[in-house]
Amino acid sequence: MHSTAKGMARFRIPAAAATAALLLSVTACGGTTASNGIAELGPTVPAMAVNKDAAANLPESIKASKILIVAIPTNEPPTQFYKPGTQEMTGANPDIARLVGQALGVKVEIKVSNFDSIIPGIAAGRYDMTVSSMTPTTQRMQVLDFVDYLQMGNSIAVPKGNPLGINNQDALCGKKVGLLTGSYQLTANVPQANADCTKEGKPKLATSEFQDTRQAISALTSGRLDAVLADSPIMDFAAKSNPTIVISSKYEFTPVGIGMPKDSGLIKSVSAAMVDIVKSDSYKAVLKKYGLESSAITDPRVNFAQ
Repeated sequence: MHSTAKGMARFRIPAAAATAALLLSVTACGGTTASNGIAELGPTVPAMAVNKDAAANLPESIKASKILIVAIPTNEPPTQFYKPGTQEMTGANPDIARLVGQALGVKVEIKVSNFDSIIPGIAAGRYDMTVSSMTPTTQRMQVLDFVDYLQMGNSIAVPKGNPLGINNQDALCGKKVGLLTGSYQLTANVPQANADCTKEGKPKLATSEFQDTRQAISALTSGRLDAVLADSPIMDFAAKSNPTIVISSKYEFTPVGIGMPKDSGLIKSVSAAMVDIVKSDSYKAVLKKYGLESSAITDPRVNFAQ
């Protein structure tokens, strides 16, 4: 494991950019817990061949350490979660991070962080990159470079039977809606939804924020919320696991990207690795492993804002 002090020496973001990064999060600080991210992908996922040109273009600090430090949130199956009884992260995001590591000939060390603490952590030099279902937005692209790796939509979860008839985003006006702190839904969808509600003379969404989906679903099933709005893979998994909730609407499928410090030079290597990965049987096997075949992309675009 790398110490925080050593990690901070890997990439430096200019002070102005670091300040902007802190402004992109609801919470600018938060503890991180190291987990055993140096792990195999398992027998069902073929190993990626090393892209020698991409490996040669890695920043010198990563060439020297041969370790890529990746920030990932936790407890959001199937995208990321702990293997039962262990501190080893699994899920689509950790596995794709490991494919990137294989393609670049380095090991991957996963650091677990609250989603809203990841960008400040990258600004402080604690992480080399993040694979956390982060949507590339114009605001985030002020401080991070992105390369697409999956596509995800929004899903609205409601109690079984959908008693309030919430069948689309327009129906959320005036409703008690749970969202994940720092999420795309909170920062992009809610402002637009509130503007639409106001235009139609309806009350805005009554939002509540949660650090993970389990907390939000608990609030929904106990009657404290009318709906939960979050990434479709996470909500689909939650609905399959909990018969008291259903998905009433799924919409707006857009790519999510691997994020890394802007102008660090890492984007050249990671984007080249992703070109190989999305064409590979390894990528298909990872998505099949978690039931995310429909989230596959064929073009890992660089810095394409959503």
